[in-house]
Amino acid sequence: MFYRASLQAAAALASLSLLAGCGLLPGGGSDVDQKLAVGTTSEPSTLDPAAAWDGSWELMRNVFQTLVSFPTGSTKPEPDAAEECRFTDRTSTAYRCKLRKGLKFSNGDKLDAEAVKYSIDRISEIGVKGGPVGMLGSLDRVETKGDDVVIFNLKKPDATFPFILATPAMSLVAPGAYSKHKIRTDGKVTGSGPYLLDSYKQGDRSELVRNPDYKGFADRKNDAVTIRYFKESGAMVAALKKNEIDATYRGLSAEDVVSIEDNQDKDSTLQIVESVGADIRFLVFNPDDPAAGKPAVRRAIAQLVDRDALVAKVYRGTAEPLYSMVPKGIAGHTTSFFDTFGDPSKDKARQILADADITTPVPLTFWFTTDRYGSSTAPEFDELKRQLDASGLFRVTLKSRPWKTFQEGFTKGEYPVFGRGWFPDFPDPDNFIAPFVGKDSVTGMPYVKDEITKQLLPQSRKVSDRGAVGEEFERAQKILVDDVRLLPLWQGKLYVAAGEDIGGGERALDPQTVMQMWELYRKASW
Repeated sequence: MFYRASLQAAAALASLSLLAGCGLLPGGGSDVDQKLAVGTTSEPSTLDPAAAWDGSWELMRNVFQTLVSFPTGSTKPEPDAAEECRFTDRTSTAYRCKLRKGLKFSNGDKLDAEAVKYSIDRISEIGVKGGPVGMLGSLDRVETKGDDVVIFNLKKPDATFPFILATPAMSLVAPGAYSKHKIRTDGKVTGSGPYLLDSYKQGDRSELVRNPDYKGFADRKNDAVTIRYFKESGAMVAALKKNEIDATYRGLSAEDVVSIEDNQDKDSTLQIVESVGADIRFLVFNPDDPAAGKPAVRRAIAQLVDRDALVAKVYRGTAEPLYSMVPKGIAGHTTSFFDTFGDPSKDKARQILADADITTPVPLTFWFTTDRYGSSTAPEFDELKRQLDASGLFRVTLKSRPWKTFQEGFTKGEYPVFGRGWFPDFPDPDNFIAPFVGKDSVTGMPYVKDEITKQLLPQSRKVSDRGAVGEEFERAQKILVDDVRLLPLWQGKLYVAAGEDIGGGERALDPQTVMQMWELYRKASW
């Protein structure tokens, strides 16, 4: 989920290949089957938006509406269920939306202002731990005026609030079908999105069909979509090659991406489309650890890590080096770590440690999770260990745990250094800085930095033009470099692989990098 030129770079998806041959025309005539099948490894953990702060958004974007959303190519949230939305004051504390006329849910209930208020209030009322209630910290109350006007009154200025409303977590639900006090668990959906969820089989598939009553921005280019859920990339790609599915999204391994790319020019029937990704990976240093708590140790590691080698050896070009917590494609992105440390240097790292009277090699334990960020995580940490050990300045021990116990460990402060990933809630620099600072940092390591939390973030949130907050976030990134409490490593690229007769892959990922199934279609032959 951009602004000005840098933002548009993330919204614009670049196709890596042209379809081989000719005779394929866009769109489908009446004789073209516009029922598609898409594979993914991102199965929803819930079908209820009030509990969703994860990959469940992939399905929700297609079966629910939000007041505002991100059509492909947009640089800011645009109306969806709303006819128009805007801040009504200069301080960004009151956000008003007027609904489209004639909206209704799939059960026939009216989608009016009260339904919107119910949907948002319900998130806070249920308050699922680890759920999207954490995104509504600035919201004071929701009020309605008549059937079609909703006003969100904020506790404090927050120009990022429209971006929060654009996330699938803020999907609108039918009050009659969703309790205000508990999560819906019957495996069904009652929404107003481009598609209806005709059926859902956990661990297997979701069947989507066109919603005949949909009123929104989506221009549906197909009639129905089956989303198939796979456990790993190999099985998904095998299904694509056997024409059991038409396209894939989320979960392609680096090896599969490279294999498809290498075969594109060799009479392959597959194509691949690449987009800039906003997911990032980074190291977190425990300030209470005897070694990692020393700034010189952290700075020496920052001076040694070779990101180019890391992404080349482990990710084979499917990721790119990251020198800032704000990734490329997001407003305010800088290369602050490179500007400060330059190219990897053993001599500079040795001098940093020597100046601080630190005896080498420094023993450190690096922790990572085995089951959240993909099969390349272990090789990634092997490469980090190799680089640091080879310098003679560090002696690294690697340890790992499954996500649940790994998470328990870092929240208790058990790890000296550990790896984390971040999949943004929305495409704003605020979402790459704010979650990591303060007493309740998502890293589990309190990181109190008053200049960021009490000055830079509040100041930037008063500015509704999100392309004009670069100065505040450049300063915030410089602070993060000076402290080296967090060390950015790489940002991912996103890929859609599809059969050669499938069009729309270059438009299928919205600026939140969520799949818009309605953009895909089967091409017609001459």
